Parts: sequence; C-alpha cells; structure tokens
Amino acid sequence: MSRSAYIKFVEGSTTKQVTLDDVKQKLQRYIEMTTKTGEQLGWEYQNSAFPYTIEQKPEASDQWFYLKGTDEKLYRYILIGVGSRQTEKHAIQPDLKSEGQTNPNEEHYIQVTLTEQSTHGDKGKANEFCKYLAKEYKAELHLFNGRIMYFNPRK
Repeated sequence: MSRSAYIKFVEGSTTKQVTLDDVKQKLQRYIEMTTKTGEQLGWEYQNSAFPYTIEQKPEASDQWFYLKGTDEKLYRYILIGVGSRQTEKHAIQPDLKSEGQTNPNEEHYIQVTLTEQSTHGDKGKANEFCKYLAKEYKAELHLFNGRIMYFNPRK
C-alpha cells in the first residue's frame, strides 16, 4: 500500500498553487545548496543529501514526476505530483441570505508518495524533502504518519 504526504497551500503561504516546474526548481535549489555545503566541507555531500535523479514519464507530463534512487539498495522511488481538490469551508462572516450554507473552495497541494518498492531510506528522504518544500512555501505539511506541521504564519 502506498503512503502519501501532502503539502497544502493555506492562508499565509507564499503562493496559492504551484506547477511541477516550480517544484522541480525548488528541488534543483536544494541540490545546489547541498552541493555548496559539500564544497565548504570538502566532502561530496550532494550525493548523500540527494541520492536521486529526477525523471518523468511522457504520459504524466503535467501531473507528476518521480525521483529514482541512484543506489537501488538504499533508495528506490519517490513520486511527486501537484493537484487540487474542492473543499467546503464555512464562511467566517455568514451572509444573512446564505446563512448556514458553505462556500466551495479549491485547495491546492503537492503530493509526495512512497510506492510499494520504497525503502526506509526513501521515507526519510521524502520527509526531509517535504519539510524543505513546506518551509520554502510556508505551507501546511501533512506527514506520512498523519501528523501535521505548520510552517505558515498563524495568529
């Protein structure tokens, strides 16, 4: 059974929705940061921090891509996709005409999925990448274990 984590864009996030290219750019930034850290330490840190290649299948061009592990024993696959869904939220200040009714809203998210073949190493790296993306976007992170981490500014 595959497991998923969600990075949800909420009020206070830096953006309301992203594309796959935006997510790929953030991952490229992560790779650059770890490469520079490795250079400063005199160690090939990038290979340990991001042991994946970014690959995409033609049939999933706008919906998802996957990270393929460079060492099959430790890391295999992580799927990353973007999407949205309709949610119903109660109005904060109800209108007299529509009292008791709900307003449909669209909720945008990034979904990070571990496949059946994913290893414990994949789960650790997926958690790390989710936290990085949630911090960058100041979003709400729903982890694989059901817990929620809030990186968005809240009152």
